[in-house]
Amino acid sequence: MAELPLSGITVVSLEQAVAAPFATRQLADLGARVIKIERPGGGDFARRYDTTVHGHSSYFVWLNRSKLSLTLNVKTAPGARILKELLSTADVFVQNLAPGAAARLGLDAPTLATPHPRLITCTISGYGADGPWADRKAYDLLIQCQTGLVSLTGTPQHTARTGVSIADIAAGMYAYSGVLTALFTRATTGVARDVEVSLFDALAEWMGQPAYYTRYGGTQPPRLGTEHATIAPYGAYTAADGAQVLFSIQNEPEWVALCERFLERPDLVNDPRFGTGPDRVAHRE
Repeated sequence: MAELPLSGITVVSLEQAVAAPFATRQLADLGARVIKIERPGGGDFARRYDTTVHGHSSYFVWLNRSKLSLTLNVKTAPGARILKELLSTADVFVQNLAPGAAARLGLDAPTLATPHPRLITCTISGYGADGPWADRKAYDLLIQCQTGLVSLTGTPQHTARTGVSIADIAAGMYAYSGVLTALFTRATTGVARDVEVSLFDALAEWMGQPAYYTRYGGTQPPRLGTEHATIAPYGAYTAADGAQVLFSIQNEPEWVALCERFLERPDLVNDPRFGTGPDRVAHRE
């Protein structure tokens, strides 16, 4: 069996919930040895989100496969000593503690840099390490609202949250790619760079397209259920038998194929109402 890309890399993570565990689980999937530090008295609170997977939380099972787990009270002297021993041989330290908690424990990037110059630290927060909201806690639904995602999701009558924890997942993805980049930089230059990700920045980046659309179009994209604000035909359409058919027509060849081969209406190909993507959006039926 071929060796996995991150075999030999050790990651210590003081993590909970979704964002940090999602990042470190992907590192574990690539072969890294991930040591998950959990608090005494219940551990990661995501363990108790539900009990659907043989009595375990579906979130926890999804986010924490392939990891080692260690219960440690890092607020005590013995716990802090054990953690620092682990960090002395680790390549990466990830944490998504509450704002200010890492600094109070001496686990922030500047404090760790001197005793552990080869350690890559990854900090995941709600709103960043500085700025007017740096001391605020953040939650997935709150970030979905604040970045505008909820205002674009749902139907004309009702907004909706995205059905997965998309702000956490976005932050976890950027933390994961950031750690990979930092490992590459350390391997090629010998310098360990810190990684910092916030939930707000991660999801705000994913909202770039509707932000451009709103800024230069004058109005924000409408809520259209499964349809798309700038592409048509797109989404679920009800057929004569009551079943739904999903279309995703994104370019001219696909439009021609839909008209000629599926709708059997080749006359629509050259209909000026539907000649381009914006034309089709303007003449939805």
